[in-house]
Amino acid sequence: MYADLLARVADDVEAGGPCAVVLRGYEDAPGPSAVALRLAGSVHRLVLERRAGALAAYYPSVGGSWAPEDGWAAFLALLSEQPDAVREWLDRPPQTNEVGRSAALMAGLLALTDEWGDLPVHLTEIGSSAGLNLLADRFRYRSVDGRSAGPVDSPVVLDGAWVGDVPLHAPWPRLVERHGSDVMPVDVATTAGRLTVTAYVWADQVARHERLRGALALAAQSPVVVRRAGAAAVVDDLDVADGALTVLWHSVMWQYLEAEEQQRVRAGIDELGARATPAAPFAHLFLEPTRRTPTSAHEFLLVLESWPGGTRRVLASTRGHGVPTAWE
Repeated sequence: MYADLLARVADDVEAGGPCAVVLRGYEDAPGPSAVALRLAGSVHRLVLERRAGALAAYYPSVGGSWAPEDGWAAFLALLSEQPDAVREWLDRPPQTNEVGRSAALMAGLLALTDEWGDLPVHLTEIGSSAGLNLLADRFRYRSVDGRSAGPVDSPVVLDGAWVGDVPLHAPWPRLVERHGSDVMPVDVATTAGRLTVTAYVWADQVARHERLRGALALAAQSPVVVRRAGAAAVVDDLDVADGALTVLWHSVMWQYLEAEEQQRVRAGIDELGARATPAAPFAHLFLEPTRRTPTSAHEFLLVLESWPGGTRRVLASTRGHGVPTAWE
C-alpha cells in the first residue's frame, strides 16, 4: 500500500500538487530523516483519530481496504483540505518502536549468554521510543525450522523470527535491570502515546499491528520507564558492573543522531570497553543500516561488539522490521 501511495506522492511533488504544498520546506531534507515516513505517519494518525474523512475507508488498520485510484483521490483531498493538520507531525522523527526488531536483538542477547552464561543482564537502550523492545525477553519467538523460545503465554508471538542456527541452547537472558532513553520518549500508558506508536506502523501490515497490540498489553502489565535524554548523555552516565553483563543496544536510530553526537557515543562505548573485565563484561549490540565494507551497500545488520577483548562480529542480517533475522 505505502509503495503505491508514496510513489504517487513523489509524482505529485514533482507536479507541484497538494503534496508539494504540504512538504514545502523539506525539499532538501536528507534521506535518513525519512520525510516520507513522517508524512505517512501523520496521515495515518489522522485516520486513527477519525479525522481523515473518506480516507479511512481505504486504510486496513481501521477496517478499510486499499484501492489505488479511489484511495489516492481521498488522500489528495485530505492534504488539500487539512494541510496544517498533516504538517503537524512532519518535524518529528518517526517513532515506530518496531517490536519485530526484538527478533534480532534477542538473538544477539542469546549469543552473549552463550558466551557469558547465566550472568544477570543490565540492559540500557538508547533511542528507545516507548521502550517496548526492552521487554524482548517476554516475547515468544518461533523460528522458521519450528524451534521456539520465550514465554509460552506471551501476547507477543514473532512467527518466522529466525532463520539459521540461533543459539537457542544458551541460557535465556536474565534481565535484572532495563533502562530506556529517548529525546522524545513516548508514554504508552497514555492514549496519545499509543496513538503515536500505532500511527507509524504501516497501515496495511496487519501482523505488525498485532505484535504492537501484544507489546502494549505487556507494557501495561510491566511498565518500562524511558527517560528523556540524548544518547551521548546516557552513555556518559553508564558504567560496567561487577558480576553482571552490561549491554547497550539500539535499533534503527543511529541515522537520527548528529555526527557530533555519534562521535560522543562512540567514544563513550570505547571507554566502557576499556573498563570491562572478565568479572564485569560489556557489550554493544545494534541493529542499524550498516556497511560490511566502506564500498558495500547498506544492509540491516545485527552487530555485536564485546569486551574485554574488543571483538566485533556481524551476527545476522535482517529486514528493517526485524523479521526474519538470518543468522550468519
